Amino acid sequence: MVESIARVRHIRVTPQKARRVVALIKGKQAEEALAILKFAPQSASEPIYKLVASAIANARVKADKDGEYLDEQDLYVANAYVDEGTTLKRFQPRAQGRAFQIKKRTSHITVVLSTPEVAEAAPAATTKKASK
Repeated sequence: MVESIARVRHIRVTPQKARRVVALIKGKQAEEALAILKFAPQSASEPIYKLVASAIANARVKADKDGEYLDEQDLYVANAYVDEGTTLKRFQPRAQGRAFQIKKRTSHITVVLSTPEVAEAAPAATTKKASK
């Protein structure tokens, strides 16, 4: 089983908007996720597309290093999440000498790709049902 992780930090996309895009690809096959992200209209889809492509490349390198066979069609998005990064605080002048704070939020995005495991627990579950 090959598992690869790719992260991007301090990306200038709000976490709320990035989570909407990440929800589209969770649990999908990696190639299908790339196709979804390529045509998604949200601005956060471009950096997430690059992140998934990087995770695929990481899996390829990891499999070569370990001497394992990797079929990229088997990779799927096992986990993907968005954490809040640092917030840039800017001020905009307002009427009567006041200042209005603008918060420019950043995100830390993580994508985990994995190949499905060969489940040996499945035959054990069928024997339990047979004994009942």
